[in-house]
Amino acid sequence: MTTRLTLISPATSRALRSVRFDDDSPLDPAGIARAEAAAGSPPPASLAFTSPSRRCRDTARALGMAEAEPQRALAPCDMGRWRGRSLDEVAATEAEAVALWLNDPTAAPHGGEALRAVRLRVGSWLDDLRAGPSARVVAVVEPDVVRAAVVHALDAPDHALWRVDVRPLTATELSGRAERWNVLAGRSLEPHSRS
Repeated sequence: MTTRLTLISPATSRALRSVRFDDDSPLDPAGIARAEAAAGSPPPASLAFTSPSRRCRDTARALGMAEAEPQRALAPCDMGRWRGRSLDEVAATEAEAVALWLNDPTAAPHGGEALRAVRLRVGSWLDDLRAGPSARVVAVVEPDVVRAAVVHALDAPDHALWRVDVRPLTATELSGRAERWNVLAGRSLEPHSRS
């Protein structure tokens, strides 16, 4: 039995364009247009999910996946009091906290969720999915969820989360069986990629 999972990163939003921790802002007009242009590109699926964030739900709808079910396990990292702020803004007032967060995946100096907790949550969801019946699954999820899934799938250390880049509207494909996952990363959904 094989589970095939496609994780799609959301289109651009105001927070993403201004390099801010997501504040649940909607897709920007360019993001909507790009997602609508990519409609029909996600593979057919027996199950469709989305992160509960607004930009993931909006991206799923624009891609023609209105039936995608929000999953708490696929929620982005809770950034606590840093939500809506840029890393530079936070570093200007909380340099030690930022250094701790960047170097210790168990730390949550922002008062939200530690990166290890995200990886464990997403990893548990992946393992449950793989243990179930064979399925073709598509999920529109935040970039940190894609990172956590890849790190879990490869059984990499938590600090490897920082080494996985995820561009908007790209697909990361995982196939799971026999107690392991294989990864194919970064396929563009856009007809004419602007990589």
